[in-house]
Amino acid sequence: MEMDERKTKILQAIIRNYLETGEPVGSRTISKYTDLNLSSATIRNEMADLEEMGYIIQPHTSAGRIPSDKGYRFYVDTLMEAKEREVADMKDMLLERQDKLEDMLKTVVKYLAKDTQYATMITAPTTHLNKLKFIQLSRVDAGHLLAVVVIEGNMIRNRMIDVAEEIDDETMLKLNMLLNTQLNGLAIEQINLSMVAKLKQQAGIHSGVIGDVIDEVIETLSEDKDLEVYTSGANNIFKYPELADNENASRLISAFEEKEILGDIIQPGEGSDETGIQVYIGGENKNSGMQDCSVVTATYDLGDGMKGTIGIVGPRRMDYDKVVGTLKSIKTKLDDLYRKE
Repeated sequence: MEMDERKTKILQAIIRNYLETGEPVGSRTISKYTDLNLSSATIRNEMADLEEMGYIIQPHTSAGRIPSDKGYRFYVDTLMEAKEREVADMKDMLLERQDKLEDMLKTVVKYLAKDTQYATMITAPTTHLNKLKFIQLSRVDAGHLLAVVVIEGNMIRNRMIDVAEEIDDETMLKLNMLLNTQLNGLAIEQINLSMVAKLKQQAGIHSGVIGDVIDEVIETLSEDKDLEVYTSGANNIFKYPELADNENASRLISAFEEKEILGDIIQPGEGSDETGIQVYIGGENKNSGMQDCSVVTATYDLGDGMKGTIGIVGPRRMDYDKVVGTLKSIKTKLDDLYRKE
């Protein structure tokens, strides 16, 4: 007999139900847990085959079935293979989208500089209010686990965790299920001491592993990625006499060379309208190097909490009408282009 798709789904349903309840599983229960729409009689026949193949056993006469070691092994290998494929695909997709996004942002900032004849900048999107998508624990060796933490925006972090003793496949599976059932979809603010205590209690003798994993999850959700800023058109500043004298030009060019300063200049603040457009004139600018300029910014939103800012820097006498209209248009196009990917 071969392990076909139907048998695989029935075995997976038996194991999931047994992990949840600890009780032998019957055909009637399985008929509710699968998407095969099979009768109890058909499921009984498949379970008989699975038992003959050694994947499940019947602990008592007339009782349901429970997984054998061979069944657990098949389930864990299949699950881990699927998760590894999912993580690998996600990494590939993320790298591809990051490359495309970087190229697109560089194109946008160059276009804006050419179209407006002002200095322009754009920040790569950062994730706000990170939420956990899923965790995958896997064994590296007897003393180490690898925790793959995937957060909102499909950002992936790998964390190595020390363990006092080797963890078997069944325990690993239970820890993965426990963590993902309780933590998926939560932001850092929602992971409280009561929840951590409950998880540790459910993990029993492996509470230390759970504590270490949660520490890594919180660190991952909390970490700030360095701000990436792309600029273009800094030389356009010299086209305006009021900005072109040595002192002003030197301050402005210096500002354009410092990522932290640029981030402060176009960081979204209070007072933006419903489109995310903000205008800072002269002394309203946060950076002293921009006191003789006007800065207009727009926040773009790519979904999944991924947001960035576009900024245009020019003289106080800039063409505000054109700049605001251009930013609104670019902001909309940027959102649409990315979401179609």
